[in-house]
Amino acid sequence: MSMSHAFPFRSLLTGALLAGAVLSQGVQADDADIPKNLGDRLVVNGQKMPVRSVEDSPIPGLYEVQLDNGQTLYSDKDGQYLLVGDLYRNSDGQMVNLTEQKQQQHRVELLKQIPDKDTVVFRPAGEVKAVINVFTDTTCPYCRKFHEEVPELNKRGIEVRYLAFPRAGMEGKGARELSQVWCSDNRSEAMTAAKQGKKLKSRADCDTPIASQFALGKQMAIQGTPALILPDGRMIPGYVPVDRLVGMLGLEN
Repeated sequence: MSMSHAFPFRSLLTGALLAGAVLSQGVQADDADIPKNLGDRLVVNGQKMPVRSVEDSPIPGLYEVQLDNGQTLYSDKDGQYLLVGDLYRNSDGQMVNLTEQKQQQHRVELLKQIPDKDTVVFRPAGEVKAVINVFTDTTCPYCRKFHEEVPELNKRGIEVRYLAFPRAGMEGKGARELSQVWCSDNRSEAMTAAKQGKKLKSRADCDTPIASQFALGKQMAIQGTPALILPDGRMIPGYVPVDRLVGMLGLEN
């Protein structure tokens, strides 16, 4: 079996180079081994890549470059040669995805910064056995299907924290409905009503975190909804049935 079939590497540059993209100021140059201004050298078609950070990789002479959209690539010290794909370590005959491990840690740290007051939370009545963060859109059919099973997830001790990800952008219907949900006196009831196709009467012009959560989702390389982030940082794109999700969380059915 070829390596391309055995290990499905992703193209990480898609969407990374946007017109007018601004280079982030997050390049980490504290380590003397990291080439200074490497981020400035990463220029494609006359545009600087939207670099968030540059760090050492496990391979000497190869540096891990994190882009603003959550994607990862690897570069030599001059930014002349780039590797696009996940970095694996062959450990005792097992292929360990080091790139995904790093991304999982990053997701966990980012979500720790989001307080409950900026989310829509559905908590179990009893013991909370696990908390999952779900980027959602009220206009998404599979988000609605997932929401129908939230009561069952709560019964099994799983707390659901919703964050906003209007898949059509900030000018779409989803963004307006999500704003209405966040502006409601009772967000959980409004979320349920919106996902049942009911028209919300609440305003949509209050101060909400919709735009910042949408940007956060893009930073995590989320492309669609629902996008589930498990407690260990694993990202599950799309709808997952209750029993399967419970199993992925390591909980008993």
